[in-house]
Amino acid sequence: MDKRIASPDKAIANLRDGMTILMGGFGLCGIPEKLIDAVWRKGTRDLTVVSNNAGVDGFGIGLLLQNRQVKKMISSYVGENKLFEQLVLSGELQVELNPQGTLAERLRAGGAGIPAFYTPTGYGTLVAEGKETRGFEGRHYVLERALRGDFAFVKAWKGDCMGNLIYRKTTRNFNPIMATAADYVIAEVEELVGPGELDPDQVHTPGIFVDAIFEGSPYVKRIEKRTVRKA
Repeated sequence: MDKRIASPDKAIANLRDGMTILMGGFGLCGIPEKLIDAVWRKGTRDLTVVSNNAGVDGFGIGLLLQNRQVKKMISSYVGENKLFEQLVLSGELQVELNPQGTLAERLRAGGAGIPAFYTPTGYGTLVAEGKETRGFEGRHYVLERALRGDFAFVKAWKGDCMGNLIYRKTTRNFNPIMATAADYVIAEVEELVGPGELDPDQVHTPGIFVDAIFEGSPYVKRIEKRTVRKA
């Protein structure tokens, strides 16, 4: 089945206010830049965004925060965005912080049809407040619920018209698990090839998980923190 779509704007035609979007990427590495820009242009509001990071000021998810389109962020690391901090402290933005491994497992569970799981991470901290806890073999665990989205936006290096995806190096972060945990999955790729051109043994996300795909090049690929050796 050919899953190519003409543009990111057409790909999100059914995105509505109040929906939940899973957004792949780690920091600014492997983020769905073109789809985020499309949401910004569309102006969809009251969104719940699940992403490891919250972008930076004026780029990535930071664009949606700037435009007050996000109601709630479910994240792990949000320390690079000053606007994010201001919105949370003023009460304009809800935030649900997760240990990074817990966030990954909540998404994996959502894709696997597992409603909840126990983890020792976070027991005895603010993370565990209001959650069920239980002991197993002398150790305490917190019950965490799975995460799913209405949409998942993923970014890959190469993809074919049937939706099979290959990620390059560290862009293979949250993207593969998010592609399994949403009702409608959109992939943006740097290079879109024909059927049979990808080595099946190298495919990271099979096309069965992907509903729409488009080529988004060129990409900005900003560096979140540029660190260089002192002269």
